[in-house]
Amino acid sequence: MLSKATPAPIRTAALFAAGVVLLTACGGGTTDSSADGGGDKADGFPLTLKNCGRTVTVKAPPQRAVSVDQGSTEILLSLGLADRLAGTATWSDPVMKGLEKANKGVERISENRPSSEKVLDKEPDFLSASFASTLAKGGVAPREQFEKLGVPTYISPADCTGKDNSGGGDGARTAPLTMDSVYTEVRELSQVFGVPERGDALVKKLQARVAKASDGIDGSKASLLYWFSDSKAPYLAGCCGAPGVITRELGAKNVFDDTHDEWPQISWETVADRNPDVLVIGDLSRTMQTAESAEKKIEFLESNPVTRTMDAVKNRRYVLLSGQAMNPTIRTVEGLERVAAGLRDFGLAG
Repeated sequence: MLSKATPAPIRTAALFAAGVVLLTACGGGTTDSSADGGGDKADGFPLTLKNCGRTVTVKAPPQRAVSVDQGSTEILLSLGLADRLAGTATWSDPVMKGLEKANKGVERISENRPSSEKVLDKEPDFLSASFASTLAKGGVAPREQFEKLGVPTYISPADCTGKDNSGGGDGARTAPLTMDSVYTEVRELSQVFGVPERGDALVKKLQARVAKASDGIDGSKASLLYWFSDSKAPYLAGCCGAPGVITRELGAKNVFDDTHDEWPQISWETVADRNPDVLVIGDLSRTMQTAESAEKKIEFLESNPVTRTMDAVKNRRYVLLSGQAMNPTIRTVEGLERVAAGLRDFGLAG
């Protein structure tokens, strides 16, 4: 689910030119392989990747990267790259468990989308994001603005593979998302930073967790609804994003699998008509919209005259997920594990 923050102003041409001087002065990245702290060889550079319709060339493993979305940051932290992050931004949840110590050493330059000025103030040599809209007009700044400064940019393949972002909202899926897109992101980022072995190891761990979580579950009798945020005009999951990955792995049904929009806004009357068996609820720590936390969402569901008569509400069949677990990130696996546990607890696992 994309951040709905007010777009930051784009840096003027003169300010971008000043950024060029700053980046040139600091010298950018280095090929010193000892900088990664893990002894991995920094060979294979310059590295060229095809990424979301662009060709990205990284001359050397980044030493001052900025990650402007939480999902991307958590991948880099999981790869042991905290010491190569000059800043991070756009958070909806507490950091993933196990990464608290690493995350403390990384400056959070903004809770929401930062201005291009704040990003350039960190003198980055690489920029990563989870969403195409983050590095576009109306976001931090278009990718080409940073590339003109010699700063390579990278967007999660999960947000552009089989997805149309040309319309409004959060885009629409032209093909169902699979975990392969997330695994590709992990592997490519590990290559960019010169630590491909770490990427392969992380992917193997994620694959093992997916297999374990879905083993022996038949959720074919369970219907699910995923609610990310907002009580007035709720953002609910369409068929084919990260919630679709979870639903398919468990053999269940998303009550809104007839829409390809990533996060369509749907009336509560329509939700009540479809009467899902289980409500998967985003438990967000941000305060951008109404009913961000799970507590506020449940309070709304149990007091609203339209929603309180739904079977899932009357029986309190709720599964609480972080916002990142409902996005196409490494935490989608966390979402799968929690929904699977919920189906078992509710007697809906087959």
